[in-house]
Amino acid sequence: MDVSFLGGPHPQRGVGVVAPFDFALDRELWRWVPDEVSLHLTRTPYVPVEVSLDLARLVSEHETLGEAVRALSAAEPEVLAYACTSGSFVGGIAGERAMCEAMTREGAVASVTTSGALLEALDDLGARRIALVTPYTWSVTQSLEHYLAEAGVSVTGRAYLGLTRHIWKVPYKDVADMARRAVLGGADALFISCTNLATYDVIPQLEAELRMPVISANQVTMWSALRRLGTHAVGPYQALINPSARPGVGPVAGPGDMPGVVPLDPPQGLPEGPPPLP
Repeated sequence: MDVSFLGGPHPQRGVGVVAPFDFALDRELWRWVPDEVSLHLTRTPYVPVEVSLDLARLVSEHETLGEAVRALSAAEPEVLAYACTSGSFVGGIAGERAMCEAMTREGAVASVTTSGALLEALDDLGARRIALVTPYTWSVTQSLEHYLAEAGVSVTGRAYLGLTRHIWKVPYKDVADMARRAVLGGADALFISCTNLATYDVIPQLEAELRMPVISANQVTMWSALRRLGTHAVGPYQALINPSARPGVGPVAGPGDMPGVVPLDPPQGLPEGPPPLP
């Protein structure tokens, strides 16, 4: 059978993704990526440490990043993305910038990290007061708040799970319950942290219910990397991706007004909140 009429394969543009060894949500990243872009993923070496600040430091060492970027070089990506929130905020703003510089030196292409992409997304949304949801322990959550404060972003409310493993198994219901708890203090936007926490389907649901932009770690990472390719992330009714979905732009839609969006169940038995920041 002659298949020459198909003319393919079509040219692809590549994003090289460096993720921690325990990253389990490859498929979620792909859902934000348009058809003409391919993701080339590699993982940092395994270390027997649970999710913590120590692990964040280990998976973000420059030598580790260099080895990962070299592993991606054969695929010739046009941009590099480090897909880990804690690994890119643990060293503060200076540490995040140094990570990007290290990856760019090794790969000779533009580089982004999840935490750098977060600040970029907040700037794009004009959000300086945010509600925060994390699956982390309190110490890791607090480190993220310090990173945000360094960038001039205040946290008006937060909810966290205190997990040190199996974060990718957290169901959407738990994410939604935490989101409702976190926004009680009022905010310009809600950020759901951790690239190992599934968020793709819950974002439009929460935006419809909470009437504010909802952004997540995997979403901002892909959005920022794709911007550097001169293209756009894809996704259903997400304020970061679709400016017409932002509050104050056109009529405000309710959950029942948006295709494919089903109202979330009300929260049941929300846990107590964390201690206040010192």
